[in-house]
Amino acid sequence: MTPPAGHSGARIGVLLVNLGTPDAPEPGAVRRYLAEFLSDRRVVEIPPILWQPILRGAVLTTRPAKSARAYRLIWSDAGSPLAAITRAQADALQADLGPAARVTYAMRYGEPAIGPAIDALIAAGCDRILVAPLYPQYCGATTATAVDAVGAHLATLRAQPSLRFLPPYPDDPAYIGALKASVEAGLAALDFAPDVLLASFHGMPERTRALGDPYHDQCQTTARLLSDALGRPVEVAFQSRFGRARWLEPATEATLARLGGEGRSVAVFAPGFAADCLETLEELAIRGKQTFERAGGRNFAYLPCLNADVAGLEMLTALVRRELAGWLPG
Repeated sequence: MTPPAGHSGARIGVLLVNLGTPDAPEPGAVRRYLAEFLSDRRVVEIPPILWQPILRGAVLTTRPAKSARAYRLIWSDAGSPLAAITRAQADALQADLGPAARVTYAMRYGEPAIGPAIDALIAAGCDRILVAPLYPQYCGATTATAVDAVGAHLATLRAQPSLRFLPPYPDDPAYIGALKASVEAGLAALDFAPDVLLASFHGMPERTRALGDPYHDQCQTTARLLSDALGRPVEVAFQSRFGRARWLEPATEATLARLGGEGRSVAVFAPGFAADCLETLEELAIRGKQTFERAGGRNFAYLPCLNADVAGLEMLTALVRRELAGWLPG
């Protein structure tokens, strides 16, 4: 019999889940990471019989060295920024929740993996686990695949814990408020006033939208609510294209080139990412700036993600505590 939440024998687990990162900024580590990531049927929906020869051939032969060079530009003594920030988020959440819960984190691809993280929580006595995918906007290639991985691991267990999942939060007032505070703090630190605020979300193939994925609409909802909160327009673009398929428009790279050519000043931020990573620190802050300046632009700034800053942590704690209602001691 499962003891009630307030019983001293019960423990609550919280598992933060982010996308993933290579173990090192080296081609071999990047190849292993990309092989796992790009083999996920939710990420690449091309039938494996057609896709795997391409992946194992051209993609994994050429892309790892290029990506490793990009990772080296952002790697720190703490390792991958994504892993270091997610670890800091978990540590801060643990400090807030205290002994009533055990908090850990996992990556959907790479290490630490979801299965061993769940096993560790169970071994620590957790019979109730909240899984929190750190994706504000729902997408089949992010939120759903994390849920799939949790389910696949539970299918191997004879004794399963009770589970809850943190739902997407694209329009949650706590999230919009945290974004507002973060963007305003970033703007206040600049030595120029940007003409354009550009929200860059990770791209997805256009066909996913046509098939019913709500991601595009949720990104637009986030941008609209943030624009209302800030009292100024927020433009939307989509980054990180891959392959020849038609992707969500407008593209971030093309948008930055246009704005640079128009002589506009720009502050770009990535509200769909819970933590800074390769796609923000290298693709936006470095390559995005180069694209903008080559087109003739002068004033460019990248504003950091919520990360483990005060506004982001307060939001995360509020969301997690809400989903733990009835489990945590009163």
